[in-house]
Amino acid sequence: MVEITSPEFKANARLAMGDGQLQQALGHVRTNFINKRAEAKANLDEFDELRDSATAIKDHVLEHLDLYLEKYEEKVIASGGHVHWAATADDACKQILDICRSVGAKSVTKGKSMISEEIALNDALSAAGIEPVETDLGEYIIQLRGEHPSHIIAPAVHLNMDQVRDDFIKHHTHLPADRPLNEPETLLREARAILREKFLNADVGITGANFLIAETGTSVIVTNEGNGDLTQTLPKIHIVIASIEKIVPTLEDMSQIVRVLARSATGQDMSVYTTLSTGPRREDDPDGPEEYHVVLLDNGRSSMLGTEFQDMLRCIRCGACMNHCPVYHAIGGHAYGWVYPGPMGAVLSPSLIGVDKAGHLPNASTFCGRCEDVCPMHIPLPKMMRHWREREFEKHLSPMTQRASIRGWAWVAKRPFLYRMMASASARFLWLLGGVNHRIKSLPFAWGWTRHRDMPAPEGSTFMSQWRERQARDAGDL
Repeated sequence: MVEITSPEFKANARLAMGDGQLQQALGHVRTNFINKRAEAKANLDEFDELRDSATAIKDHVLEHLDLYLEKYEEKVIASGGHVHWAATADDACKQILDICRSVGAKSVTKGKSMISEEIALNDALSAAGIEPVETDLGEYIIQLRGEHPSHIIAPAVHLNMDQVRDDFIKHHTHLPADRPLNEPETLLREARAILREKFLNADVGITGANFLIAETGTSVIVTNEGNGDLTQTLPKIHIVIASIEKIVPTLEDMSQIVRVLARSATGQDMSVYTTLSTGPRREDDPDGPEEYHVVLLDNGRSSMLGTEFQDMLRCIRCGACMNHCPVYHAIGGHAYGWVYPGPMGAVLSPSLIGVDKAGHLPNASTFCGRCEDVCPMHIPLPKMMRHWREREFEKHLSPMTQRASIRGWAWVAKRPFLYRMMASASARFLWLLGGVNHRIKSLPFAWGWTRHRDMPAPEGSTFMSQWRERQARDAGDL
């Protein structure tokens, strides 16, 4: 798996902010996703009530997760399928490889799956001599480029059409080099023609799952391209890879959550395809796989249960938090260094790979709260990022200068008279430093800010001074 190290995040962020093409691409995230979600929400009067209901459903599941997982396994087996339990990413890859080897698989088509990214499944398949083919268009494009997704629902959002055209010309060498690829439609037709052949020749199809339904043993995928349907119906074997928190009790529960999923993700009332699969092909079925396998991944999630991070397991991977995040808008997804970007990644990544490797992510936040406001599952992302900052501080993982500064501030804050005196003196000093324009060009310990922009100098007295003056006026003393 790709691992995060603290120095890499800062370096990645600096490169991203200096990348003009990336900044232009990220502008589409700031406008398209935000506006479409707002419109979809406004057109559904009961949207907030559905959010409350969806949150309650997932909270109930997490309180009884073991029972629903057992029920789901029972139903999958009853329908003729197989369930494999994977404690770690390596376990999941091994189980999938064993299934592929059982039929001598040479090629695998894959639907979009963040879990397969999390366990680095493509690397494991390639190392075993099995060709993995991403069939979601965005995933296919970044696979050609040797990249990871930069967004959990729009993996190639960081690219423009010229880059995609150049990649197609570079990799589709069996086609004429002078073919016209100047429109999105021509790029789409070329990808479709190549992928259709891959679909027909694949030995195994692998998909993720948006939901697993305990009532029926069903896996559900929500897509806009239909590639997931071809991936799971054409090959002899269909493998579902999903994490344990994807369970919901009933079909009715799933239908409620689906109503907020697409609206939060892409601003659609519903995705184009919502596909339910239960077991392998039956005798009277016109198509479908001969074998149906579900690999259930833990990979650290069970250790989140009963902790301050349990609410993160409600996440339905809609991407709304990153669509509205000013930090994501500035640096994109690759700067985060691992599979999950944005606010949800800032909470989930430390939970899965450790705060020692992902400690910078919870700090990459303005705490504006927009992520929590738009989350369809009411996940308190800022609160959990604060918890990770506390863990980082307790383990002495943050820089020594930062820890010393916080301790110094805490010591002064416990002494109100000293705090007010120092705050007043600091405000006066900064006001003088700002000069006639009231703009500070350079300031010790604030170079990260003043290197790129001026800092406004404080004007007037401190908040406490103004408050005392107001209290005195209200009391008639002034």
